[in-house]
Amino acid sequence: MEQTFDLVVIGTGSAGAATAQACREQNWEVAIVDSREYGGTCALRGCDPKKVLVGAAELVDRTERMIGKGLQDSVRINWPDLMAFKHTFTDYIPGAHEKKLKDAGIHTFHGHAKFVSEDTIDVDGHRLTGKHILIATGAKPAPLSVEGEQYLANSDHFLNLEQLPSPLVFVGGGYISFEFAHIAARAGAEVHILHKDEQPLKGFDPELVQELVQRSREIGIHIHLNTSLQSIEQLEGEVAADSQPSGAEQLTKGTANQARYMIRANQQDGEQGNQELRLECGLVVHGAGRVPNIMDIQLDQGKVEFGKKGVHVNEYMQSVSNPRVYAAGDCTDSPGLPLTPLASLESQVATHNLLHGNTRKPDYRAMPSIAFTIPKLGAIGMTEEEARKLGDRVTINTFDTSTWYTYKRTNEQTAMAKIIIDTSSRQILGAHLLSGEADEMLNYFAIAIRLHLTIDQMREVLYAYPTPASDLSYMLKI
Repeated sequence: MEQTFDLVVIGTGSAGAATAQACREQNWEVAIVDSREYGGTCALRGCDPKKVLVGAAELVDRTERMIGKGLQDSVRINWPDLMAFKHTFTDYIPGAHEKKLKDAGIHTFHGHAKFVSEDTIDVDGHRLTGKHILIATGAKPAPLSVEGEQYLANSDHFLNLEQLPSPLVFVGGGYISFEFAHIAARAGAEVHILHKDEQPLKGFDPELVQELVQRSREIGIHIHLNTSLQSIEQLEGEVAADSQPSGAEQLTKGTANQARYMIRANQQDGEQGNQELRLECGLVVHGAGRVPNIMDIQLDQGKVEFGKKGVHVNEYMQSVSNPRVYAAGDCTDSPGLPLTPLASLESQVATHNLLHGNTRKPDYRAMPSIAFTIPKLGAIGMTEEEARKLGDRVTINTFDTSTWYTYKRTNEQTAMAKIIIDTSSRQILGAHLLSGEADEMLNYFAIAIRLHLTIDQMREVLYAYPTPASDLSYMLKI
């Protein structure tokens, strides 16, 4: 079967669906394809369901901090109940998402999209020819090439566990591992993180990361630095090989709580040299980075150039090698961070350029990044290392805010802020935050940097008091 469209979109996440709908509103004939449930990573198996679990973990943490300071009894997470609550946010999305697209007059397809020529893709026998094609396939866990890699769970599996196994081992020291580790630890699991380097959470301020690592260890998370995973072995006698469910089913159903694994890792110790670390656990979760999800769509057939970082795009989000093709989000090699707001920004740019010609470029200034650990870790703008190279032109204000009223009133033991200010323009160049309020506070700095506000303008604002925002005037001084 062959059909022709003005636009064919591959991927139904935040980047793909928005462009499809916007072009359809301009009476384009639009088709959209996904090999998985409609809705994309963020809504179904990423940011949104994760934040539901984080919310419960935050309540546990906040209650524990206040024991003896007005509260008497602690609370516990009931994992099956929490997961049932999470499902109320995700289960309806695929159907509702597809219905919305269909109601708009968009042709929906399920299956694996593969280029067969510069303007045509095949979807399980359906040939879809597009005047334009948008690739918005996101990212997937990076291959680790270790023995027993087939036993690795990933973020999808963790967010669908019916029971929480213990111990849990998270491979990689990025935000996925740390966020899930904090959730699992507050839910009562024994938790380990393996990270191959000295500093985890690359991209965040090292001093604040060090504070978060210390706090993580205080709540019982075992963080093994300079440690590389070597192998995963499923132990005999727990689940018979011929009776196991496979893939995601095995890792999310009750068998995940019965199966046991032995991981072996190489731990580098400066004084004692290399040592082998062995851990027996109930689940090993991949948190060691993601790669563009483009390797199975036959880009070569579409004459779409790509590399390790994704589809090669120009400043208009257009393929550098096939002008019919645009791409947005985590599947591109654009300078944008692999975050949902950046995918949405690139989608808006691609939409504009598809409809009106290449006249708009993404503005990547002020890209806020947040790790939803407990406390939260946030970053935006210039790093301290970058600022130091500018000499006297900048002031770096570093505060231990744990004694400030905002955090002391809930007995928050770990809270820091580092604000980088241009002394000549009096504008904010960067902000790095560690606290329970870091996510919302980061948004104030995003506004200031994006709109070129000075510290004087920020301090002129009358903020409600006492609120976290009312602390801004103390942070913005030269």
